[in-house]
Amino acid sequence: MTGIWYIVGFAIAAGSFTFLTFGAAWLISHRNRGDVHKGLPYESGIDTYGDTHGRFGLSFYIYALLFVAFDIEVVFIYLWAIVFRDLLLGGFVSMLIFVLILLLGLAYAWRKGVLNWR
Repeated sequence: MTGIWYIVGFAIAAGSFTFLTFGAAWLISHRNRGDVHKGLPYESGIDTYGDTHGRFGLSFYIYALLFVAFDIEVVFIYLWAIVFRDLLLGGFVSMLIFVLILLLGLAYAWRKGVLNWR
């Protein structure tokens, strides 16, 4: 029965942390108090023109997903390299299979033209 109190306590802590974070962000957030230029987005001090909420092309998201996939691959290979001596042949073969699957995914993306910038 004491296990439920841990769950209730963590739920209360998570909820209060969430509301306190949102409340603090609301208190210190930028508010437009009459000055029109204060709330405008700008880059390098130059006023914006046109619609500042433009849509990005799908290729940006695909590049981001490919970056995340290969970034995670680098983390796995690094950790594998740290314990390489303890893994013997089974660890080496499993890493080869892992890299082969990722290379097949890269070849598929390349063949489909995902990596071509348009």
